Amino acid sequence: QVQLVESGGGLVQPGGSLELSCAASGIFGFFSMGWFRQFPGKEREFVSSIVVSNSRTYYADSVNGRFTISRDNAKNTVYLQMNSLKPEDTAVYYCAAQNYGTDNYDYWGQGTQVTVSS
Repeated sequence: QVQLVESGGGLVQPGGSLELSCAASGIFGFFSMGWFRQFPGKEREFVSSIVVSNSRTYYADSVNGRFTISRDNAKNTVYLQMNSLKPEDTAVYYCAAQNYGTDNYDYWGQGTQVTVSS
């Protein structure tokens, strides 16, 4: 059974930082891993992703320059360092993983709440 287990969400003040972690188990590796977020009443949206083999990263315009994605291939773990957080970053954040040879994300974490508020 493939599982993605997230941690690191919580409450932070505007301008603060959080680091999300997502550890995968039940599979040896992925083509890519990424982060998505969902606001109430909205569709889940892309935040960031990283290609495991070459560390190529991608960021949504809304977070570019503030968030940094990284990974530990040996642990099948992806991180999202979130700096300069804004209230509009408040959302449920999900990690996801893409298998080799597919065009979509095949596995999803349970989601973790990030709330940015003073």
